[in-house]
Amino acid sequence: MNIAISTQTICFLILSSIVIVGSISVVLLENIVYSAFLLGGVFMSVAGLYLLLNASFVAAAQVLVYVGAVNVLILFAIMLVNKREELKPVKGLKIRKIFSAAICFGLLALLIRVDLITPWSLPGPVAIGEEATARIGEHLFTDYLLPFELASVLLLMAMIGAIVLARRDVPTKDIGTGNVVNQSLLEKPNVPILIDKSSN
Repeated sequence: MNIAISTQTICFLILSSIVIVGSISVVLLENIVYSAFLLGGVFMSVAGLYLLLNASFVAAAQVLVYVGAVNVLILFAIMLVNKREELKPVKGLKIRKIFSAAICFGLLALLIRVDLITPWSLPGPVAIGEEATARIGEHLFTDYLLPFELASVLLLMAMIGAIVLARRDVPTKDIGTGNVVNQSLLEKPNVPILIDKSSN
């Protein structure tokens, strides 16, 4: 084993561990801001894995689209939302946890099964270099046109959802005292700048 292979193996192990630990932390952390930042770290680590596969264009698209657009949009939506809701007990929380855990473990078992039964060809195909961008564009607009458009619709729905969540509602009661808020302080009437004093 030479230095290049050992360095690639070490980088793969580091990036894979960051992806696994970061993904689990995104789900388990209670602070949603920390979860969003960790999600950005997971996206960056996935881009690093693409670089190890000599897919530089896909890595750049991963950083630009997911880190630079989607993750930043999530962070803005979180920081702009200013809604304080009272915590209410959730009915059937244990059943929901069991159901979601069963789905997650089922998906994990499916992925492990696919990994074990797939005849992986090692070493992989030779990198095509500068022709990768043209080949990806050709596949996106021929073979994978429908998934590409569905992903675009999903991103649009995520953006609309973030805008709806970020919309601030004017409170009618003060959160601290419980008194009715004077709306005239929030919504000032339009007073004309030039007033005809002769009419008074």
